[in-house]
Amino acid sequence: MNQVVANIDDPLVIAGKAYHSRLLVGTGKYRDFEETRQAIEASGAEIVTVAIRRTNIGQNADEPSLLDVVSPREYTLLPNTAGCYTAEDAVRTCRLARELLDGHDLVKLEVLGDEKTLYPDLVQTYEAAEILIRDGFKVMVYTNDDPIAAKRLEDMGCVAVMPLAAPIGSGLGIRNPYNIMTIVENARVPILVDAGVGTASDSAVAMELGCDGVLMNTAIAGAKHPVLMASAMRKAVEAGREAWRAGRIPRKRFASASSPIDGAFF
Repeated sequence: MNQVVANIDDPLVIAGKAYHSRLLVGTGKYRDFEETRQAIEASGAEIVTVAIRRTNIGQNADEPSLLDVVSPREYTLLPNTAGCYTAEDAVRTCRLARELLDGHDLVKLEVLGDEKTLYPDLVQTYEAAEILIRDGFKVMVYTNDDPIAAKRLEDMGCVAVMPLAAPIGSGLGIRNPYNIMTIVENARVPILVDAGVGTASDSAVAMELGCDGVLMNTAIAGAKHPVLMASAMRKAVEAGREAWRAGRIPRKRFASASSPIDGAFF
């Protein structure tokens, strides 16, 4: 089956909109906007996250804007609340993004607990999610790999739940695959691994567990050759999704011959 046909036949649907790519990418930590543009193009991503507190998208009129290289006409921008440590700050940041982006209502919510681990503060996350959903936002939410927390956020009305695979920027890969698998099995909304991916094989593993997508920034921007890594991540996400759809063979302790002798002629 042609890869393009496969992607069209198996879209990622978030808040009622279908996407062909299941790889979402960030825009931070690149050398310059030109490298950002090249990496995003190589990734094939259609949803691009923007840290409103750290990236200029028009709030600073005298500075270069990310929108000069990442156009809202070509990509779905996903404003995020990176750097927020309280529900109040996160809500304020989302409202600013909506104002800057002419009523845009799809946001990525993250409320951090401390600067060392960057783990989410779930109490503050619940509070912010409740306010934003009531305020008409479509919330994709960053959380830990706790199935109970993930389910609660889904039940609150979040349009996608994004459990971490490992701490943000750590590159440690999928640390708790069975937790991720449980979250996926219990979900009725898209589940996307967010944070902790280090290389292409980590992305493939996430998709083989049944995740609907993967979001990353540091794994691409921090690579020795970011544009090349973006291309590798694109292929890994596609391969992992196809492998999950195909259904892997069961794990067995002993060998099973590819060409069995049962029924053979001697």
